[in-house]
Amino acid sequence: MNTLAKKLNATLGPAADFLSAEGKRMYFPYGGILGQGGEAKGCAINATIGMAFEEDGSPLVMDCFAKNAPLGRKAFLYAGSFGLPALREQWRAMELKKNPSLKGVRASNPVVTNALTHGLRLAAELFADPKDELVTPDLFWDNYELIFQDAVGCKVRHFNTFKKGAFDAAALKAALLAPGAKKILILNFPNNPTGYTATFADAKRIVAAVKAAARAGKKIVVVLDDAYFGLVYEPGVHGESLFADFATLHPNVLAVKLDGTTKEDYVWGLRVGFVTFAFKGATDEQLKALEAKAAGNVRSAISNVSSIGQHLAIAAYADKGYDAQKKQKYNVLRARYDEIRRILKAHPEYDRLFEVMPFNSGYFMCVKPRGVDAEKVRRRLIEAYSTGTIVLSGLIRLAFSTIPKAKLAQLFANVAAAIADLKG
Repeated sequence: MNTLAKKLNATLGPAADFLSAEGKRMYFPYGGILGQGGEAKGCAINATIGMAFEEDGSPLVMDCFAKNAPLGRKAFLYAGSFGLPALREQWRAMELKKNPSLKGVRASNPVVTNALTHGLRLAAELFADPKDELVTPDLFWDNYELIFQDAVGCKVRHFNTFKKGAFDAAALKAALLAPGAKKILILNFPNNPTGYTATFADAKRIVAAVKAAARAGKKIVVVLDDAYFGLVYEPGVHGESLFADFATLHPNVLAVKLDGTTKEDYVWGLRVGFVTFAFKGATDEQLKALEAKAAGNVRSAISNVSSIGQHLAIAAYADKGYDAQKKQKYNVLRARYDEIRRILKAHPEYDRLFEVMPFNSGYFMCVKPRGVDAEKVRRRLIEAYSTGTIVLSGLIRLAFSTIPKAKLAQLFANVAAAIADLKG
């Protein structure tokens, strides 16, 4: 094991037990090319870094690229494996503003990832061993299995998502207490595929379930997939990330927050995300050690995240119109959500054809066909009604984020008609 990795593990102390074998081996190469380059920063003559500059010291960039980059040539430079410092500080400030419960909570600075999927892979590699278990609701984004089970080799344990219209915290607790080594729990609110966010009552039960398992001796890494953060449409819903609740919950719990620009800022191709760490009693040095391991993982996989994407984000967050524009886009989705509620209320006959799963937020909602196979409904919708949907875990996922408000009534009419066709 590299000496730098050993030092980081020693700094983490007992918290190193949260790490996978790979996570324990990971380090940021401070003494390598990047470290030496950092020491030379500011020198009058700096012959360290693998970039190219013009004779006047500006980035050596072809005009066919530069003319399409209004942020200037700086956007073509390396961003570094931790991410641009200005963006990291800006995102941390925004996290605190969006999550008042984080005030006074000691957490790491965010490390920039290539959007949230890359953050999931980073978390899997740092924390999940084949002997460990990924714990996730049975209504989940299928990429979790691809990353944790198929790529990393971690076992997967599903638990029932809903019971009587609420999040099934009792099933969660049972899954965490089941035999096995370390647990990696993923909580995704608003949830993909269901479009459900925990209510305040749900949140209390979820946190209590995790705390009970931790008190029973279970080592738990709680991964908060906050991809759709902020898209909440009903009162009584827990509008903050649960990261603050888990950040100081118990010494046996380490919290990992994954978020980013993709869904929050409606920039799906920008690919700029963040990973933030916290655990009870963490020191600044221990949090920096986790940042270093994350940055080392980034360095070993992709070197660094797109500088252009990061500079675009910095410029957007400094724009005076950012808040108003974000609210405007939110209102577009909120209006579609409200229209769906109106449609369902106006058509009680749909209840004979499909069950509406709990939803209150996000991009999606799901229906469960009554008496017919969801996959057959999906195919019937394509063949007879020119309507595309997704089937996950026996449910039909409807992405209202993509459908104009005026077409939503037809969408539900088509779903109902396809099910009726199959029922004969």
